[in-house]
Amino acid sequence: MSDPIDAFLRELDDETHQSPERRAILRELVTRIVELAQLEADTADLRIASTALNELLEASTLFAAWRDKAKVTVFGSARTKPDDPLYEMARAFGEATAARGWMTVSGAGPGIMEASSKGSGKDNTLGVNIELPFEQGANEFIDVDEMHVAMKFFFTRKVAMTRASHAFVAFPGGVGTMDELFEILTLVHTGKTNPAPIVLVDVPGGTFWDRWLDFVQVLISNGYIDDLDTCLFAVCTSVQAAMQEIEGFYRNYRSIVVAPGRVHMLLHHVPDVQKLIELNSKFPHFSGGRGFALDGDVLSFDFDGRNYVRLRLLINEVNGWSN
Repeated sequence: MSDPIDAFLRELDDETHQSPERRAILRELVTRIVELAQLEADTADLRIASTALNELLEASTLFAAWRDKAKVTVFGSARTKPDDPLYEMARAFGEATAARGWMTVSGAGPGIMEASSKGSGKDNTLGVNIELPFEQGANEFIDVDEMHVAMKFFFTRKVAMTRASHAFVAFPGGVGTMDELFEILTLVHTGKTNPAPIVLVDVPGGTFWDRWLDFVQVLISNGYIDDLDTCLFAVCTSVQAAMQEIEGFYRNYRSIVVAPGRVHMLLHHVPDVQKLIELNSKFPHFSGGRGFALDGDVLSFDFDGRNYVRLRLLINEVNGWSN
């Protein structure tokens, strides 16, 4: 079966000039399709696989046009009413992000999703809707023709809403919001997505996240997570504080590349020799082997692929250099 596959890929390459990496990936996909046909896989399973792939590719196409724009994903309840102070806060947050040149990624539904889209505006909002029989079409502040995609599966929707974003903001919500929040916490905690600020927003005097933190303390006291893990998120009770948390994360830190055994962190401001010495002392987990090193505006250090919480603490440290 390899000859027909190779022939197909050669013909495709003649028409579209695929790179070797893309050609290898396409070969994997085509080979897998042929294998599934030979195994006579259950039709329902094939349909799920086909739908999931189509949804992921459709989302990728949607986001491609805005690949170079910073994005913040907003989670929150679909049941939040326009007269709720949280609605106005989400609207003001969307407005603040748009004013700074960021795009909002939302679930495109009502409530907090609608409010953040309203504040951000149609030109600055990407909507990733979920198809449900009881809920909800895209809200009126989403450009459904150019900046919207609807999905059948929650898992493909979460991939689309998280993969391209540079920050995550959660307003109070129910089961769906908690699912989305814990998903992104898990991704950041395990390094399945790049480090990013995770901000939990409530109105001044609100107790939603305080009570959620009580549950987190139960996890800590039972040894299911560590106290250090709480550095991955911040609770804010104003739009200004939420924006400061997001912008502060990128004050000096720009991006990272995680290579086998080594991390390369791109910075706005490089440290002097004394700061490098301090890093070796403060972060011994990363100072083994070659230790901390500078190459232009790139800070590199040893990394075992496990200490993503301490990696966040290191990002906090380097962000303090520009103060």
